[in-house]
Amino acid sequence: MTMNEPRRARVFLVEDDPIVRRGSEQALALAQIDVLAFGDAESALAALAQEQPWAVVTDVKLPRMGGLELLAELRKRDRELPVILATGHGDVTMAVEAMREGAYDFIEKPFSSERLVDTVRRATERRALVVENRHLREQLRGAGDMPLIGQSPPMQELRRQVAALAPAAVDVLLRGETGSGKEVVARALHAMSGRAGPFVAVNCGALPENIVESELFGHEAGAFTGATKRRVGRVEYAHHGTLFLDEIESMPLATQVKLLRVLQDRRVERLGGNQQVAVDCRVVAAAKDDLKELAAQGRFRPDLYYRLNVVSLAIPPLRERPGDVPLLMAHFVREAAQRFGKPPVEWSDRDMLRWQQYGWPGNVRELRNVAERVALGLPDGLEPVAADPGSTLPQRLEAVERSLIRDAMAVAHDNVARAAELLGIPKKTLYDKLGRLK
Repeated sequence: MTMNEPRRARVFLVEDDPIVRRGSEQALALAQIDVLAFGDAESALAALAQEQPWAVVTDVKLPRMGGLELLAELRKRDRELPVILATGHGDVTMAVEAMREGAYDFIEKPFSSERLVDTVRRATERRALVVENRHLREQLRGAGDMPLIGQSPPMQELRRQVAALAPAAVDVLLRGETGSGKEVVARALHAMSGRAGPFVAVNCGALPENIVESELFGHEAGAFTGATKRRVGRVEYAHHGTLFLDEIESMPLATQVKLLRVLQDRRVERLGGNQQVAVDCRVVAAAKDDLKELAAQGRFRPDLYYRLNVVSLAIPPLRERPGDVPLLMAHFVREAAQRFGKPPVEWSDRDMLRWQQYGWPGNVRELRNVAERVALGLPDGLEPVAADPGSTLPQRLEAVERSLIRDAMAVAHDNVARAAELLGIPKKTLYDKLGRLK
């Protein structure tokens, strides 16, 4: 069966007691959670042919097929679908065992409306991460090892720009901090361009100055000591493909002159040769520093800067889009768990809250490293973000408090009770702080 998830958070409720079913249905509806109720497991399974829920709440004891059998069947169809078991007092041990088998959570009867709504809401939030990851993977399928994940406005705009520019025969300059994903964007541009040639990546900062020209432009036999045979350079190798020049600000000025001529003429001359070879490649250059400022300082050729800067894309740092952290973390943790042969790893809302308020100086690359540690069951290893040393202690404490409260409210979708639980303070205290910090 094809699992085409709707954008709304529909929840399936399976309960054979009509009074309990009606009460639970009303509680969820009052919380603005779209719910579809069933009296037995068979009806719920039949409905899956038409609609895929974001979560399932099922009683353990049902006529004919029981809740545990329903759990097993749902796990066969979609292992990431959250299933919440409603149990009687004597079934708690069994429910805990069922959680080891993949159930998302359990609630013990009789349960309050608040407990039901809170558990279901957390389950649908978890499901939202899964749905977004699936959706984004489909959007940029084939765009390299990591798609452009994120639903923040800057990332949505970046994806739109990549999709618009990819088919165009235009060179692109990428601007972004270390670890922000410049190569990922370059690979996405190449993957969506339709070019038949290879993607050739060159880290200009990692090439020794005495061999950089040979690496880029190639050489003929005898061009210099040790050049025993002809070598095709990276520019020529990228024919019909994409040449990615990372950290281009590190390229020696003398090499920049030769690169400018290649970009203008689309011809390359190997060292020691006198024959020009035509090349058809798209050039994507990336810099972590401001090339215009470097050009003004005489550290980068202005003519090369203006030649590269026909189209430029800015890649936002991770600290400016904390709402993308859950999607990225879910993607990298799942990827790392598969690579290491580990079972899926769960994290707490408090963990996610800490990750969202962290500054990520290493950007997505740093987050990926943290995700690998989490997948291995290790501490995330993050240091607390330092406050502004120029502020007073009360100002620094207030800034930290404001940031934590803001992030908790975002994680809790402005549910004050849930945010207070995340912060570990009474709800009334949080109300007081919200009023004071406005």
